[in-house]
Amino acid sequence: MGYHYNYGLIWRHFDKLSSGLLLSLELALVSIGIGVVIGLCLALVHTGGNRFARVGVAAYVEFVRNVPLLLLVYLVFYGILNIGGFAYDATTSFIMTLSAYAGAQLVEVFRAGLAAVPQGLLDAGKAIGLTPVQRAIYVRFPIMFRIVLPALSNAFVSLFKDTSLAAVIAVPELTYGAQWINFNTFRIVEVYSVVAPMYLVTGYGILFVLRRFERRFALRR
Repeated sequence: MGYHYNYGLIWRHFDKLSSGLLLSLELALVSIGIGVVIGLCLALVHTGGNRFARVGVAAYVEFVRNVPLLLLVYLVFYGILNIGGFAYDATTSFIMTLSAYAGAQLVEVFRAGLAAVPQGLLDAGKAIGLTPVQRAIYVRFPIMFRIVLPALSNAFVSLFKDTSLAAVIAVPELTYGAQWINFNTFRIVEVYSVVAPMYLVTGYGILFVLRRFERRFALRR
């Protein structure tokens, strides 16, 4: 017996996919924003802190980077909730997990960017009387961000795709919407053939915007 395609059922429940895509973008945006703050702060600690601070940052980065993200999602949602007695919903739990994961990924990106800032520029800032904070704000950070823009673009797109793992704890993002339609209509081929282009087009759109920023702010040689 052949398989008969029926996209009508998918369009009937397309609101599940459209709202899920918006939530996926929100999850990615919030998590990336928090992850950038975590990554930058820990990169500064690693480059300017003492030995124990560097060891602590390295331990955090190695643990998060070498444990599957799916396992981290389960650990934060089920483990911390049950052991620590904290109360938060699945969406908050996933944002916490993805933010910590993003922070660990971006520590190395920012650390490499900070190390690539020419020492001569920092010395010039010091020579004209800039304080350490002023040198960081006006010299170190602007140059560092321009250096790491290509790596940030790839990381951001990857983290957007990682939002699909939120479905395992019933966060109603795009993949969860696809699963809901599949379970209620048994149209697995149709629903995922629609969801895949949605991820593709959205991911390409994010990359296109970020590439424009790269060309606009890239360091000229």
